[in-house]
Amino acid sequence: MTDAAALPGQPRRTVHSGPATARTVNVLAPNPSAMTLDGTNTWIVAEPDSALAVVIDPGPLDDVHLRAVIDAVERGGRRVGLTLLTHGHPDHAEGAGRFAELTGTKVRALDAALRLGDEGLAAGDVITTGGLELRVVPTPGHTADSLSFHLPADRAVLTGDTILGRGTTVVAHPDGRLGDYLDSLRRLRSLTVDDGVHTVLPGHGPVLEDAQGAVEFYLAHRAHRLAQVETAVEAGHRTPSEVVAAVYADVDRSLWLKPPNCRCGHSWSTSPDTGSSRSAPGVERGGPRRRTYGTYSGRRGPPVGSHIARTVADTAEGPGVSANASPAAPRPAG
Repeated sequence: MTDAAALPGQPRRTVHSGPATARTVNVLAPNPSAMTLDGTNTWIVAEPDSALAVVIDPGPLDDVHLRAVIDAVERGGRRVGLTLLTHGHPDHAEGAGRFAELTGTKVRALDAALRLGDEGLAAGDVITTGGLELRVVPTPGHTADSLSFHLPADRAVLTGDTILGRGTTVVAHPDGRLGDYLDSLRRLRSLTVDDGVHTVLPGHGPVLEDAQGAVEFYLAHRAHRLAQVETAVEAGHRTPSEVVAAVYADVDRSLWLKPPNCRCGHSWSTSPDTGSSRSAPGVERGGPRRRTYGTYSGRRGPPVGSHIARTVADTAEGPGVSANASPAAPRPAG
């Protein structure tokens, strides 16, 4: 069995509800799956002597879980003062409306459609509820609205799905963009180098004790995957499905996200550093999506026409570890 300390980011051995740092407590949601790992981590953040707590990502619409979060806050002698969202995916945000009803709190998010109240979140904002200093860090890529939260007092960052406790995360075009994601990873790396962050409190999976190691692993992993995609294209694989089959041949097929249809037949190019591309002529792009509370709805448009490299790299990434897999020996599929 592999020592957890030798894995990227030095993950803790277990994922469970309970204290993680001096100012954070995890309440693990009962929604394990191949894509959510052990379940969604709902984070309670509070100053040790404060009567108010901030809750980040209430999780799925599950009354038992939402009440368990409230109970955990109250056991600490506090009440919920504010609810924040890292992004709008249902496993993080679906329960936010109900949680706001139960606690009488506002919900702040980058996406206006997810907010309850008149305040959003933006780069540079500082949450000061109950004496906290919780800095908003824009980390788009997994989704366009993804945020992380820097907790300087604990030298920690809460990353939502931008960095997971195990494996790698999905970057699914068109809402997710690989170039944005790489920029976000570099932004998080700067927190580890310039601001002393050493702990990652992820949206799924175990706490990571080596934040810089985790970020460096993610960056190297993405560069490696992009190189593999370019090699596959040069070898004659032309459709997203063909490239996925070549690049992810050693990954459980159940974890492959089905690539969007692409009417191509032209050459494609990509930059390993930015994920940017030139798309071939005559390829249709998907229409915009309208976001509703906790999920997506609306027009998806014609087949997405991103270039092959981005289509594959942005849609085929995933945790690659079942919820019941041993945390000591994961194999990232992204």
